Amino acid sequence: MELFIEKVYNLIWNDALIFLCLITGIYFSIRFKFPQILYLKQMIKLLFNNSSSDKGISSFQAFSLAISGRVGTGNIAGVATAIAMGGPGAIFWMWTIAFLGSASAIVEATLGQMYKEEKNGQYRGGPAFYILKGLNNKVFAWVFAIVTIISTGFLLPSVQSNSISVAVKSAFDIPLYQTGIGLVLLLGVIIIGGVKRISKVAEYVVPFMAGSYIIMSLIIIALNITKIPEVFSLIFNSAFSFDATFGGIVGLAISWGVKRGIYSNEAGQGTAPHAAAAAEVSHPVKQGLVQGFSVYVDTLFVCTATALMIIFTGQYNVVNPKGGFLVENIPNVEMGPEYTQFAVSQHFPLIGSGFVAIALTFFAFTTIMAYYYIAESNVSFVMRKNKSTLLIWSLRIFILFSTFIGCIATAKTAWVLGDIGVGLMAWLNIVAIILLHKKVVVLFKDYNKQIKAGIDPVFDNSKYNFPNMDIWNKKSEK
Repeated sequence: MELFIEKVYNLIWNDALIFLCLITGIYFSIRFKFPQILYLKQMIKLLFNNSSSDKGISSFQAFSLAISGRVGTGNIAGVATAIAMGGPGAIFWMWTIAFLGSASAIVEATLGQMYKEEKNGQYRGGPAFYILKGLNNKVFAWVFAIVTIISTGFLLPSVQSNSISVAVKSAFDIPLYQTGIGLVLLLGVIIIGGVKRISKVAEYVVPFMAGSYIIMSLIIIALNITKIPEVFSLIFNSAFSFDATFGGIVGLAISWGVKRGIYSNEAGQGTAPHAAAAAEVSHPVKQGLVQGFSVYVDTLFVCTATALMIIFTGQYNVVNPKGGFLVENIPNVEMGPEYTQFAVSQHFPLIGSGFVAIALTFFAFTTIMAYYYIAESNVSFVMRKNKSTLLIWSLRIFILFSTFIGCIATAKTAWVLGDIGVGLMAWLNIVAIILLHKKVVVLFKDYNKQIKAGIDPVFDNSKYNFPNMDIWNKKSEK
């Protein structure tokens, strides 16, 4: 079984996917005139638009829901894994895919808003919806929906819960199964409340958890301020084969940087459009820009904070692909959250390990919440107009079971399965947004025209008559 899983993993995560992600990000950046820079001020302004409705959540709640999905294990254990497999240079490629991926995130989130629909009094949307309505391809849409239900309902939650249980065991010596039981009980209470409760929890927890973690990292950076030029030099030299130690693994640095970057910030993967579609906004582009900013928060802030703490303190190993290690600063320590725990403990030995364990628990737990919402949205898509109560309850039991199993599984198995889920979704979604992006170009022109006229952009589909955008037709009729 492990051999079969490894073959599937290698088939999905080949060089073609790495280049597809990079080239798509470059193309969208150029096609939309680098929106990740041009609209930065508007991204921040739109973020604090608190208008919501009975059907939709506010932009900030949708942003928090997307961040809760993005900021998770990838920001602590994922960064450590990238360094362990690709050396410090992998961090540069994480930055690169975050910058380029922000453009992809804007496109996919705008599409999520364009083709959202109302079901059971709530907005629903995501790649399956825009594939069906925008491309008129039912088979493609169903394939994405089923892959997403399997990935976010079973494969990905186990990665998050595994990292929680490992970190908690390391810091507090709590047995893995006890952590699993605690997570399942708490998660059950939240997900039964649906998207409103999930977004409400995310709205309060996400700023607190990300803020606390970044403050801790800033303290450690301040204590190591003189090492900043040395660390950035190491990252850049390792990324471009100029470093003697890591020069031979540049290919791995690119591969693992992109891989872990996508896993962390999820740009182009197709998860964030689900949260984007739930927002109540007057123009689809508005939520697209908000979601583009969430990629920055995830990778350029949180991932960079983790990377700097690890490299400053030298608490990492780097695997030699030919066998052994290129660098072995912490012998007998498995790659993952313990790198970060060791790094923080260098400066705060009494609280370091516990702080990281608690931060990781918040990060990963809210990510599992977001995964549930994404899986539920795709169950809703599959059932369409039929009642899906039985399937929804089956999904809830399924994701709680996956969360518990992840706590007691081996880290390697959990990560490989998680990567398979991410890779499958990325392949399908990137192809879809490339095929649909011309419609987003039209919406950007409409948005910019209204901005230049000094009015708050409102999308009126009667001007364009895009088919299958019923929500926006209703808005234009009001």
